Amino acid sequence: MNEAATVPPVGLMMNNAPTNPASPAESLFGSHRGPLTVTDDFTVLDDPVEQREFTEIKEIDGQSVAESVLLVQGMYCAACADTVECALQDLPGVRSARVHAATRRLMLQWDPSATRMSALAGAVGATGYRLLPLQQALSISERLKETRLALWRLFVAGFCAMQVMMYAWPAYVAGPGEMEPDIEQLLRWASWVLSVPVVTFASGPFFRGAWRDLKLGRVGMDTPVSIGIFVAFVASSAATFDPTGPWGRDVWFDSMTMFVFFLLGGRYLELKARDRTAGALDALMNRLPETCERQRPDGAFETLSVRRLEVGNVVRVQAGQAFPGDGRLLAASATVDEALLTGESRPVTRRAGESVVAGSFNLAGPVLVQVERLGRDTRFSQIVALMEKASTEKPRLAVLADRIAAPFLMLVLAAAAAAAWYWWHIDHSKALAVAIAVLIVTCPCALSLATPAAMLSSAGALARRGILVRRLQAFETLANIDTVVFDKTGTLTQDRLVLSGIALRDGADRQQALMLAGALAMGSLHPVSRAIAEAAKTEDAEMPVLADIVETPGQGMQGRDAHGRQIRLGSAAFCGVADADGDADTRVWLADGQGWLARFSMEEGLREDASAAVAALHGAGIRTRLLSGDRAQAADTVARLIGVQEVVSGASPEDKLADVVRLQSQGRRLAMVGDGLNDGPVLARADTSFALGHAAPLAQAQADYVLQGGQVMDVVSTLLQARRTMRVVRQNLVWAAVYNLVSVPMALVGWMPPWLAGLGMAASSLLVILNALRLAAGSRASEPGGLVAVSD
Repeated sequence: MNEAATVPPVGLMMNNAPTNPASPAESLFGSHRGPLTVTDDFTVLDDPVEQREFTEIKEIDGQSVAESVLLVQGMYCAACADTVECALQDLPGVRSARVHAATRRLMLQWDPSATRMSALAGAVGATGYRLLPLQQALSISERLKETRLALWRLFVAGFCAMQVMMYAWPAYVAGPGEMEPDIEQLLRWASWVLSVPVVTFASGPFFRGAWRDLKLGRVGMDTPVSIGIFVAFVASSAATFDPTGPWGRDVWFDSMTMFVFFLLGGRYLELKARDRTAGALDALMNRLPETCERQRPDGAFETLSVRRLEVGNVVRVQAGQAFPGDGRLLAASATVDEALLTGESRPVTRRAGESVVAGSFNLAGPVLVQVERLGRDTRFSQIVALMEKASTEKPRLAVLADRIAAPFLMLVLAAAAAAAWYWWHIDHSKALAVAIAVLIVTCPCALSLATPAAMLSSAGALARRGILVRRLQAFETLANIDTVVFDKTGTLTQDRLVLSGIALRDGADRQQALMLAGALAMGSLHPVSRAIAEAAKTEDAEMPVLADIVETPGQGMQGRDAHGRQIRLGSAAFCGVADADGDADTRVWLADGQGWLARFSMEEGLREDASAAVAALHGAGIRTRLLSGDRAQAADTVARLIGVQEVVSGASPEDKLADVVRLQSQGRRLAMVGDGLNDGPVLARADTSFALGHAAPLAQAQADYVLQGGQVMDVVSTLLQARRTMRVVRQNLVWAAVYNLVSVPMALVGWMPPWLAGLGMAASSLLVILNALRLAAGSRASEPGGLVAVSD
């Protein structure tokens, strides 16, 4: 269940931690490489500077309570989550501990006056897991090491199982007297030699997990698995060393090695999914700058870590950099891209004294900002906190599964023990064989493969089409949705402005005007300038050479042509043009000193397949909803052009989350499609979610599906594939249930020897996999039924 004891401790590699000649692991968690114990140095978690990154102080029932969100390293399943919760719940000072098995997030409420975070981390460490701040997650080297180790275990189990089965096959097909005893014994010895690395190396995670659970007085998912592997190997080894002894002549090396290979295969796939999640969260944390330029009292600037900033400091932010904290603008003006935070599709102009938010980008020249809020007090961190709160809530079915897991495992062990006891009084030579057969045949191999095999097959088919599935369980949710919510900016529309039209002064030449505007626009990062520059590049003409080009943030660009004329590109006021009835957000003017020369109209470019995708959803009976933080006029226009049925505009991240919660309380099942950082909370809260390939790291970290091609029609394709997947899952579950209903009674009454139990387990698993492979052909034609909704 857990390999935490074999993975070296990982240090707090915060983005802005000061350099240290020692490695992060050595300087913060000690330099040893042995198993984790309660003596590990977790005192760094008590450092207020470190703690404020993952802990927030709240007033609950009149008491000051710390609420921390951390990552649990070493988790594999719901039983692991239950172990961590139980280790914390009864500790002094702990109010509540909730672990989300899928995301490995721990939401911990504790009393700082009664306990310390290092003590809580030590208690979790004693169970074989680690608590890490989210900003740390796992380093790339550690993730690669863990992945390689899991892959080596899988390779050893698979290679040895294949060879053992080859050596066991003659015994299955040979008739009495057809195989010489010395040849039979030689094949058994070869099988034993190949089974040793499977038991001692490949099966290591199962034995460690079972031993850890037994020390805690618990029965985990690894317990029956470990007992079955151990008993089968010991009994088979005894029969190999002494075929005439009390253990009999039967060996089950083939069943045991194949069984281990199947289980490790599923665990490796889970590891890869978690690795992608850690990488996405790492990218999210890197959104804020690592360093910044702080103004000293003498007016000079010094470069230092953002974590060294204090409220009231003045920082200089260069063009293209993100603001390190919320603050007040000291420069005359600045052009700021806040799309990922607010959903606003166009850059906004901030004047002196106005606020800028952490995580937004400065698009024009260098500006000075006085810092007012840092860390968890910023708008950026508040949005992240909303996402974390949504992603740590346990679904009802997950809670139910946690409750029934332990009784089921106890029932499996009791059935094997009862069968062994019963047969010991009837025929003690068969007692061990019956017990092993019960353990093997009741191992839910086909049952456990029924769902992931089908989902993995579908995930592979979708991956070949550029659709990445980040959470396999989302197939079940997606197949049953009745509402899909779309984001607008960057989802239904392009993530950039496009030039939609040019109006010219009498006698002006369109191409010359566009080339003149393009020459000015090439010197700016502003999205409007980029749109004009891109349009100019498509013309078969050379841009004129302009001199003295200067950008006025929030106003426009100006320069001089070869004749000395001043050329301006920007707002109507900047170009000296009266535009009383125009939309300043969608019109850009070009003036040449004799008045206006051209007027350029801008619009958000709609994605080519957006209308077709929405129409396909409507044709399938799906409702669509647009949830946007943009202006009502922009949102209504997009909804009308694409055909979206419901529109909510001007929504903040909190408003979006509240809207999704309200719809869910009405019984609607939602799929969210978004791309912005402000969509993170609703992506986490929705029943299932999609993020486009260019989406913000936070959006991708919380989405169940990532559409790398950015095609809205992929949402429809994935929905249809999810329905096919769940049909195959139901078929597999029915077969697995029938197999167990037939084979378990046969094993209990002694009609199924261990070799037949192993063969039956392999055959049932193979049938489940072959049925699942039908999904690899891709999605079929559209099918009726279903209901979808849309948001921005």
